[in-house]
Amino acid sequence: MKRSPYKFLGVQLDALSIPELNSLIAEAIKQNQKWIVANHNLHSLYLYHHDPKMQAFYAKADYVHIDGMPLVLLGKLLGFPLKREQRVTYADWVWPLMSTAAQNNWRVFYLGSKPGVAEQGAKRLQMKFPGLQISTAHGYINIQKSSQENLATLATINAYKPHVLMVGMGMPRQEYWILDNLEHIHANAILTSGACIDYVAGAIPTPPRWMGRLGLEWLYRLLSEPTRLWRRYLLEPWFVARLFLREILNAQ
Repeated sequence: MKRSPYKFLGVQLDALSIPELNSLIAEAIKQNQKWIVANHNLHSLYLYHHDPKMQAFYAKADYVHIDGMPLVLLGKLLGFPLKREQRVTYADWVWPLMSTAAQNNWRVFYLGSKPGVAEQGAKRLQMKFPGLQISTAHGYINIQKSSQENLATLATINAYKPHVLMVGMGMPRQEYWILDNLEHIHANAILTSGACIDYVAGAIPTPPRWMGRLGLEWLYRLLSEPTRLWRRYLLEPWFVARLFLREILNAQ
């Protein structure tokens, strides 16, 4: 039975650990459901409050886990009983997820990354988890619904009949793609995976996990890609801070 989500900073969040997320996927497969498992971090919060299409996507999501230690900390300050293990990022989740997939013969399809990167990541995962069934397609396509590239990509995915579809195109492109194509996607669990397989493939350096546990991954990524990420990590959090202060004031 689904627990009631927590509601703060204008969004709904499900406090889920990695084992609970894996159990959700198992349940979706067992029941032959089609569930979107999305996530929120500070960047997505900013996008959500500025983009109606992102709001429409999250309205379709069945579960929204927390991908960002700042959200755990802000939630705790607002009185919600959140725990460290309920912050789940793909840098940590991909390994137990693929292990579980291999053990249960789940078919995994990864859509995203530059040509060649996803294939390299998939090979590394198969070396680590023998028997893992995983197929990939790069995300550098015309994502207009009626484009030949998009239709061909959908046909490839559906021919594979994945239990788990991971869409790693970055925000908000991956959410747009899922929203636009949802009725034509045949998969049990649809995950918004960001740069997950880029980290696995080594195309992007993975932040040290101690930084993740301390909520400092943003600093590592900012230092690694300052030109691309400065706005996300230095400007957008101020908007979220205003949301937080407004919620504190309204509670008084």
